[in-house]
Amino acid sequence: MVRTPLHDEHVRAMRRVGTTRDYKEGEVLAKAGEPADVFHYVEAGEVEAVDPVSGGRYGVGTLGPTQFFGEISFLAGGLLMMGARCIADSRILSVPREAMLDLMSGVPEMSDIIVTVLAARRRRLLESNDAALTILGADEDRDLRRIAAFAQRNRIPVRHLELDTEEAGAEADTCRIGRDTPAVIFGKNTVIENPTPAKVARLLGLDMAADADLVYDVIVVGGGPAGVAAGVYAGAEGLSALVLDDLAIGGQAGTSSRIENYMGFPTGISGADLCWRGEVQALKFGTRFAVPRRAVSLERREDGVFCVGLDNSREVCARAVVVSTGVQYRRLPIPKLEAFEGAGIYYAATDLEARYCRDTEVIVIGGGNSAGQAAMFLSRTTKHVHVLVRSGSLAASMSDYLSSRLERDPRITLHYRTEIEELHGDTSL
Repeated sequence: MVRTPLHDEHVRAMRRVGTTRDYKEGEVLAKAGEPADVFHYVEAGEVEAVDPVSGGRYGVGTLGPTQFFGEISFLAGGLLMMGARCIADSRILSVPREAMLDLMSGVPEMSDIIVTVLAARRRRLLESNDAALTILGADEDRDLRRIAAFAQRNRIPVRHLELDTEEAGAEADTCRIGRDTPAVIFGKNTVIENPTPAKVARLLGLDMAADADLVYDVIVVGGGPAGVAAGVYAGAEGLSALVLDDLAIGGQAGTSSRIENYMGFPTGISGADLCWRGEVQALKFGTRFAVPRRAVSLERREDGVFCVGLDNSREVCARAVVVSTGVQYRRLPIPKLEAFEGAGIYYAATDLEARYCRDTEVIVIGGGNSAGQAAMFLSRTTKHVHVLVRSGSLAASMSDYLSSRLERDPRITLHYRTEIEELHGDTSL
């Protein structure tokens, strides 16, 4: 990525609403787990990102004059994924988050530079396997697989360690837990007791946006492509907007490994990447997101304000509500189906599921485009993929370009007029 520094007029605008402070060498600028509520711009000196696990430098580079600290959690209003420390006497210009977002909304060039850098840093965190959140033994524990899926779908950086590795053993010793104990750990040694996606979201500040004391202009219930688009348009019109989802931003589209028939992406794009771009775009306009938060009730007060009841017994209110909940698919009427969900039965085909299914024979049930893309994606890393279709043809349910690929691929077998009747296994399928 070619680095484009903020322009002089951008810095002058930040000085009008921020404060400048001198820091000594070794002084901490920010700590992992603290609110990402300040934008730090380096005017002089040198700053390093701090690995939340080792306490040492993250990566090989440092930040110098004209650079700034942070990643996408600054836009989201979450908590810092890593800390920052001055490695030389430094002068830092610090701007409160709300003031910075106001500046960015009024100066598109500044916004584009900052958002590009913040998003690129989150992508690097996702790709590096270095993160504040560590999951030990997701391959061995179904509950931790759910947390891993939640993290991946919400673009939360996670460090995955298998239990039988030396690194996992050292981590377990540091946290004083058994070496054969699956666990979720934040930072160096904070073990999350009885971990759930909701606890992870709370730890990272992903549900902070659901402010019960604020009346939004609009609440969007459902974070799929339609809900994210509503969040973009609402924010672009200057409305205060909150998008709620009970699992992950991206909805059903977020589980698709590849979308090729969406205008503007000639080489295709994963559903997760598509919705992530929309989410960042909405965040740039000030829209806020809260996950996992399920809307369980809707009431209208006497003053005309709508209040949405949440699954944590709280409520959020707005002058308008957009319902974009999509669809909920029927589960197969097969005994023991629920017992194997997350332990051999999955409802997505992403890198995470491919990891669990590596070098095995896989069955994909369905004859739509999602099933076809899942089969193509999984065929890269599995022994063989069997696609089960109830009908006698794919012509009515799958795009021709995709069905033709499946028919030609020697790693994929299509089984027409076929259904599953029984499932076998003890703790896994």
